[in-house]
Amino acid sequence: MARENRTHPADNLGMDSEEMRRLGYKVVDLVVDRAINRSQEPVIRESDPQTLTAILGGPLPERPLSADASLDLLAETALAHMQHGDHPRYFARVPGPASFAAILGEWLGTGFNTIATSWGGASGPATLELVVIGWLAELLGLTREIEGVLLSGGSLANLTAFAVARNELGEGVAYFSDQTHASLPRNLRTLGWAEENMRMLATDDNLRMDLANLRRAVAKDRKLGRMPRMVIASAGTTNTGACDPLDQLADFCAEQGLWLHVDGAYGGPAALTEQGRTYLSGMERADSLVIDPHKWLFQPYDVGACFVTRPGALERCFAMNPEYLKDVKTTQGAVNFGDRSLELTRRSRAIKLWMSLRTYGAERFRDAVARGIALAEYAESRLRAEPETWEVVTPAQIGVVCFALRHADPSEHARRAARLTESGFAAVTSTSLKGRSVLRLCTINPTTSEADIAEVIRRLGEE
Repeated sequence: MARENRTHPADNLGMDSEEMRRLGYKVVDLVVDRAINRSQEPVIRESDPQTLTAILGGPLPERPLSADASLDLLAETALAHMQHGDHPRYFARVPGPASFAAILGEWLGTGFNTIATSWGGASGPATLELVVIGWLAELLGLTREIEGVLLSGGSLANLTAFAVARNELGEGVAYFSDQTHASLPRNLRTLGWAEENMRMLATDDNLRMDLANLRRAVAKDRKLGRMPRMVIASAGTTNTGACDPLDQLADFCAEQGLWLHVDGAYGGPAALTEQGRTYLSGMERADSLVIDPHKWLFQPYDVGACFVTRPGALERCFAMNPEYLKDVKTTQGAVNFGDRSLELTRRSRAIKLWMSLRTYGAERFRDAVARGIALAEYAESRLRAEPETWEVVTPAQIGVVCFALRHADPSEHARRAARLTESGFAAVTSTSLKGRSVLRLCTINPTTSEADIAEVIRRLGEE
């Protein structure tokens, strides 16, 4: 046990060290108890604003209140009323099943008030981020020279890549499909892309980017005097898990002098498996690539990764050198991560990744990703076993399967999904594919069982 420092208090607002330790142990107990019992809690719990504000709000506290009572209120009310993306029966959108070793790393980084902006101010955390970027690149099979930066998630990671692409090639037309995640065209608009320089292309029958459509659109823009610049491809769409024809797109972009960006926010980690590498072939040829480790690499929210293959491109886009930062940028050849994105003040998102990769090893990550792929294939087999009730609309693709009720009103999908969610047993979503209503399962939580999936399908099939 550390000795009490009598010169400087342990807590800058006056809590003594024994109380700090006691409350810290209580937090650990609350988190571990929930991890043990989370499959028994409702997958999603919601209440109205008035009720929650009445419990959690009130007048500004002028005097100290019980920290124990406050922690209990957080655990039992504030943090209970949310979607639990780590629940084994959370199949909506893209789950976030965080591993405990990653949580430990996150806690330690927060407890040490870690910053990861400059080498001079954080050489240790900066080294961790460089190591983690290298490890992630190796896991994903990225063999070209790679630089990267960790951000909050796919939205900011994709925005970062788009800013770099424009800085390297100049303004021009960006091409994406009707299955591209909605945050990506929003990013383009945020960065000042004019609507006439944004091309949403219809996908093919498999909901993948249609190369013929892309080729025609680029040729037409060139004929009109516009400047094609970037193709935005998906390595696992949110709706169906479909992957655009990445090798063909890489060939086309090389031929046309276009920047190929790949959004692999959820699907990219499938490349850890042999099956996924085949499915995502060509992803490694991208000029920029994004993944979200808080999805299929089992990290707590939040962390996204942006990789760029042009050395120095991130710094050329984002570096700044005001006089008040010169003292922390003096080490020759060192990386200042505040120069690799719009984030200057930034915590270390690398600690949890470093901790979990060392604790579990890459093999366990590969097995867990493979488990998610297999679970979607199991769900598809269960659906096909009931052809009188279900139609598989898109087959299992890296952890996602879409299906529809036969001979039912399209509104029935949303109704049954809502009924299941309201029951607390599980959460699924309905979505629309080319105007057709479907139900969707995303099965990337390795703690999900086949029995969980079978029961969810059974309940969805009930009138």
